[in-house]
Order: sequence, then structure tokens, then C-alpha cells
Amino acid sequence: MNLLIISSSQRTASQSAKVAEFMVQLQSAFTKLEHIELCKYNLPFWDGEQESRATNKNWRYISEKITNADALVLITPEWGGMASPLMKNFLLMCNNQQTAHKPALLVATSSGISGAYPIAELRMNALKNNKLVAVPDHLIIRNVEDVLNIQNEIEINTRDSKLQDRIKYSLHMLYQYSQALFAIRKQHQNTPFPKQQEYVYGM
Repeated sequence: MNLLIISSSQRTASQSAKVAEFMVQLQSAFTKLEHIELCKYNLPFWDGEQESRATNKNWRYISEKITNADALVLITPEWGGMASPLMKNFLLMCNNQQTAHKPALLVATSSGISGAYPIAELRMNALKNNKLVAVPDHLIIRNVEDVLNIQNEIEINTRDSKLQDRIKYSLHMLYQYSQALFAIRKQHQNTPFPKQQEYVYGM
């Protein structure tokens, strides 16, 4: 099972990317883990035209990674109580032929004690047409500058240790969802609904 981690801060060397790289380094059941930092790719602003996807070489590269992924982790900073523009643009660019019925773990990072609003926003209106399946658990990394920094495990404080255990649990559950939904995707392909193409968009 392949895991694709998307971090969507518009800043380089961001805390969101730090969290993503921490996840990549964790021991997990996934065969392959990759991290894409969206700010490093000059993606077009989604205009509703298929050509926006087809003609951008950076999107073609990311698109291939999405197609090969069995599960995704979507990491967004909280800016003004919202998910980042890069994350929302990324989700608009996604084609449901690549993403439908794949599990996604939602992760928000916050410099303070907030972080719930981006999760609520993504659950409410970001997954309708791409048909990603947000797993029930999500992660909110509060006071993100202060955690997931220590390399020496002896120096890890109690809060950091509990957070790391929570991340490991979330990735463990995401792996189980990826196995279950892989079977559903195969069945969906082999026994499609007769009018399936009439329902490519959610209500």
C-alpha cells in the first residue's frame, strides 16, 4: 500500500512540511511513503477547464503520484480559521478517477491552540466531487513549533510522546482503511452501476 502525504503551506520550510516529514520517517505498514510540498510546484489556479490539468507538467507529475497512491494524508495550516488556498486549489484539481474511494487522513497545524476550523471546512465541502473518503479520525497539531522537533528520544517530553503515539495510531488506522477501500475500488470497477457516469458529482 502506497501513502501520499500532501503539505499545503505556501511558505517554504513550513511547520506543515515538518509534520509531513516526521510522518514519512515513522515506521508504518505502508510499503511506500512520499511527501509532496505544494509550494514547490507552480500549479495553475483551477479555472474549471480540463486543459488546466493537462498542460501543466507539475500537475502531471503530482497526478501520477495520486493515481499510484492507496491513501492520502492532507496537511493544511490554519490561516484565519481556514484551510490554505493551496490545499483547496489542489482538491479542485484532483480528478475523481484518481481519488474516488481512497481514504484520506485530515491534518491541521496551528501555531496556537486552535486548528479545528480547517478540519471542519475540509470535511464539509472539500471532498464532494473528488470522492475522497475522510477517515473518522483526524489530527490537529497545536503549538506546532514546539513539537515533533526533538531527535533524541530521551529528551521527548510527555506531550510530544503522546502526540507521536496519536500520529502512529492514525496512520495505523489509515492503513486499515486503505486495505478495505482497495477492495471496494476493485469491486466498483468490476461491477459498475449501470448509470455510473451520471453520478460523477456529489449532491
